Amino acid sequence: MRIVLASANKGKIEEFKKLLPNYEVIAYSDILGKFDIPETGTSFKENAIIKASEINRRLKEQNEKHFIVISDDSGISLPILNGAPGVYSARYSGINASDKSNNEKLISELNRLNLEKSEAFYTACITIIYKDFVYTVHGFMHGMAINQEKGTNGFGYDPLFIPKGFDKTLGELDFEVKQEFSHRNRALKLAMKVLEVIL
Repeated sequence: MRIVLASANKGKIEEFKKLLPNYEVIAYSDILGKFDIPETGTSFKENAIIKASEINRRLKEQNEKHFIVISDDSGISLPILNGAPGVYSARYSGINASDKSNNEKLISELNRLNLEKSEAFYTACITIIYKDFVYTVHGFMHGMAINQEKGTNGFGYDPLFIPKGFDKTLGELDFEVKQEFSHRNRALKLAMKVLEVIL
């Protein structure tokens, strides 16, 4: 059974492959070509369902069989910023945002408030579509966002986030350490339970 990821984010694709070693995990673009899916939802759940549904629809149009679509919508939220970046995490600094520009904007927001660090949490919503049935699960990771980048591991806001119980950022921690408690891994563990039931 092939798992088709509704993502073109290279970092995310590699992470899913590591976290799902017993499945054939491929990016949607390997089958359908690369295209953008507008993320018009107001929650991580809505966006995850939108992405998975679009990939599922296009795969069916091409008469693809024996596949599961998995999408993930995730991001970081700071209560001090009224939940921002939130669902706009990937495009926090603009439509064609990069990890660097997003991190710079978050740092500037913390500096504007004269904060070296602030409470923050990651959310991951995973949507699974199999035979047109839709399932969703969530995972969370709490910690602190800081106003300077530390470490080069991971992607996104990882160099700015210190998980609860640690004194290093996700950018400084090894993948093997992070995967034990990451928001995505917590959501994936729940997703695996769904897969066990439906397959």
